[in-house]
Amino acid sequence: MAEATIFRADRATYWRDHAWIAALAMAAGMGVLWIMENPHVWTGAVGGLFAVAVRAFYLSSDEATAEWVMTATDLSGPDNRHVRLAEIDRLRTLGSAVQIITRSGDKHMMKYLADRPRVVAEIEAAMARVGNAP
Repeated sequence: MAEATIFRADRATYWRDHAWIAALAMAAGMGVLWIMENPHVWTGAVGGLFAVAVRAFYLSSDEATAEWVMTATDLSGPDNRHVRLAEIDRLRTLGSAVQIITRSGDKHMMKYLADRPRVVAEIEAAMARVGNAP
């Protein structure tokens, strides 16, 4: 691999994931108020939506533009995250994210990926090239 491969967070995936989180937060908020027999159950939906929306807008400039760069031997990401391909023990997936787990137990999350299966396949192929077959 002569060139670096760049994995970028996808803005549409970021907003889609937050829409799902908002829907779950709204349902949970309404459920809690219903269990408490609150006559204003609908306010749980407003609160859940507001909480997730504030978080989504506040973090979007960082999270939706995150980049991971894979070279022939390393994977580097935001906030000075760095993983040697030979040290990766496992790759896990959750929603639009790929979790990288190293042999020492360090965990790194590549979030909001539009094509998660392709990212996993490319990392596994690079791991095989450095003698670390998945």
